[in-house]
Amino acid sequence: MPRLIPASERIIRARALIQKARDLPAPTEPGWEQVSYIADVKDLLRQARDLIKFISYTPSASAEMKEDVAKIFEEARQAEKEILHRG
Repeated sequence: MPRLIPASERIIRARALIQKARDLPAPTEPGWEQVSYIADVKDLLRQARDLIKFISYTPSASAEMKEDVAKIFEEARQAEKEILHRG
């Protein structure tokens, strides 16, 4: 049986995944490289959201933790907008 990850650790890992998505080097030319980059960014942000999506529903989650989860969801949305919709 897999080991359960505490909510505080999930929050830390989710933020690290968002930062990893921001740190991915953007492709220099359009083409398949661009498609792969977009898929990698979306996958990292999905993993971040998946790590924390149920924390708010647990009875042991404090109000502060629920607030952190909401902030991370917003950070992931904002990161996707900044990374993929550069102008």
